[in-house]
Amino acid sequence: MSKISIVGAGPGAPDLLTRRAEDRIAHADVLIWTDSLVSPQIADLAPACCEKIRTSTLTLEQVLPLMIERVSTGKNVVRLHDGDPCLYGALSEQVSGLADAGIEVEVVPGISAYQATASALKAELTIPGLVQTIVLSRSGGRTGVPEREELRHLASLRASLCLYLSARHVDEVQSTLLEHYPADTPVAIGYRVSWPDESLDLVPLDQIAKVTHDRNLIRTTLYVISPAFRSTNLRSKLYSPDHDHLFRPKR
Repeated sequence: MSKISIVGAGPGAPDLLTRRAEDRIAHADVLIWTDSLVSPQIADLAPACCEKIRTSTLTLEQVLPLMIERVSTGKNVVRLHDGDPCLYGALSEQVSGLADAGIEVEVVPGISAYQATASALKAELTIPGLVQTIVLSRSGGRTGVPEREELRHLASLRASLCLYLSARHVDEVQSTLLEHYPADTPVAIGYRVSWPDESLDLVPLDQIAKVTHDRNLIRTTLYVISPAFRSTNLRSKLYSPDHDHLFRPKR
């Protein structure tokens, strides 16, 4: 039975695809893919007979009819997004548009860049007694954010803060963050994490604008600001011998 699957391609490396994502791509009759952000190696996992449509120059009003027309002819359609389609993936308008056409959609999650970045650093973003919250957000930029979600409010939590789509506004970002985090707070600057040309720098907060400008980073860049990157001997209770739970009761 034909269907539309909106699939997360993960951060870039083909071997970071989920098994479900790889299966959907392998059985696609039509691959409508975000060629500006998804690795061609992942698109190449589709069958040789698969019709591949690049979307970097298309609008939603052009993409939706393509999806609807192809699935209506009995083809399995895969809409391939970078990262996780549930995060800054323009998912809702696609699902809504397809629902208006009477078409159900399957959404396949993908690993996000913040997960790939933390893993590359062998770092945990939630350290007991230090930080227990992860915030995923972005700077205002051209599209803005709701007032209650402005960076100054999020930064006041001093949580592990992951900022997408913010490299073009890094000077303002740094200035705002310094009002809440110490200047020496570690920041991971990840560019195309898990791609062959990946770069990953861990720098003090007061240096992120300089490093960004020196490296000419303007897109596909993620900032992870976190006190968890500091060396620490703090440990969780989960595996502590004096902490009992359902599977390890008191004796």
